[in-house]
Amino acid sequence: MGAQYYGADSENGDRIDDPSEDALFMLISDLDDSDNTFLVVQPDENDPAWFASVAVLDEGGYEIVRRDTARNEHEVTAETSINDIARDLTIWLAARDFAGRPTTQAGAFSNPA
Repeated sequence: MGAQYYGADSENGDRIDDPSEDALFMLISDLDDSDNTFLVVQPDENDPAWFASVAVLDEGGYEIVRRDTARNEHEVTAETSINDIARDLTIWLAARDFAGRPTTQAGAFSNPA
């Protein structure tokens, strides 16, 4: 069927559509320093406005890149805890814009009386 919002693809060809925090944890845990060194999470569309990637660092740990051109965001961090990476990515992904997803609006609700 394909991803409703985004997909996570690792270098070795593993793919998970709309991955949960647990699925991201699993994909990151499967990374190694030889033939599965990174994964990318992005919308399934041509020229996506945002992406996140996780790559194995030679000195240990992981480099996390988050880029969202629509929000002028570009952040590069390093982390050793797969738990923290999966949780932080899940939170970041939840804040992204997706085609076809209703936008949320903050504001006062009026009470029709």
